[in-house]
Amino acid sequence: MHDPQKFPLHTESSAPEESQPLLRQAAANLGSIPNLERVMASSRPTLQAYVTLWELFDETSLSPIERQVVYQTANYENNCSYCVPWHTWLSELAKMPQDVSDALRNGTEIPDPKLEALRRFAKVAIECRGHPSSEETDAFFSAGWTPQNALEVILGLSVKLLSNYTNGIAHTPLESKMEPYRWEKPST
Repeated sequence: MHDPQKFPLHTESSAPEESQPLLRQAAANLGSIPNLERVMASSRPTLQAYVTLWELFDETSLSPIERQVVYQTANYENNCSYCVPWHTWLSELAKMPQDVSDALRNGTEIPDPKLEALRRFAKVAIECRGHPSSEETDAFFSAGWTPQNALEVILGLSVKLLSNYTNGIAHTPLESKMEPYRWEKPST
């Protein structure tokens, strides 16, 4: 349960002064300030790192759909009931095929072999804390991915570490506009 005394949902005016420009930037980018950024505003360095890494991940060679595969894999593996709905919506905006989005929400195999190799590599990187086996790395490269892509996956996972862990400790409440995408990790 979210505790607003410990983790307030800041507005542009209630946030610490040094976080206010970052909240204005979030509002300009998304039309409103997501609750995640409202929580992060209590720590300008955390919010700034999140915003900066997000923008840098957008500059990678990975397509919008490929970036969402990385993000959603981390969201699923880290059991982030706040981020999965947001990235389901962002996946729709990226025109991700529904069967790919459903597989990511369910933690199951993606029907597209190259995207599945990307999902598996991101999953393995999380599970082994950044130390995949040679076989796992070779499988990623054999599917057509490059060392550059591997490094970019790490960047995407870093973005998600910030958001997934923040939501895990703050129990960030989901916005009403994300309710249609509400998610709980399926029992395996």
